[in-house]
Amino acid sequence: MSSIPANLRYAESHEWVLDNGDGTAIIGITDHAQQALGDVVFVELPEVGRALAVGDEFGVIESVKAASDLYAPVSGEVLEVNDTLEDAPETVNESPYEDGWIMKVRIDDASALDDLLDADAYQTVAAADE
Repeated sequence: MSSIPANLRYAESHEWVLDNGDGTAIIGITDHAQQALGDVVFVELPEVGRALAVGDEFGVIESVKAASDLYAPVSGEVLEVNDTLEDAPETVNESPYEDGWIMKVRIDDASALDDLLDADAYQTVAAADE
């Protein structure tokens, strides 16, 4: 079973959200998602300044097996992207919850985090996926 940190919130589309507590959040893909993809070879990052609504496609992650769209788990403005992934996309495989983060956003509505899954609920989603 993949790692599912309890301090994060999750989307059914396998993105995680770390609430920074200051109106911003870090977003990436889950350990389960990176395992399902296999060796990541490319990550298309969103543009800084882009406004996203929940469910908007914000990028693509490609592996040796497949390409998968990335969807915004919360609405907000992209403040920063993880440029490291341009030269080292495999960081998503090696460290999906730390170094392999994808973007930082300013959240439009912090209460939207309550609409996301907690670790237990996400574990049920991930298990059904296997």
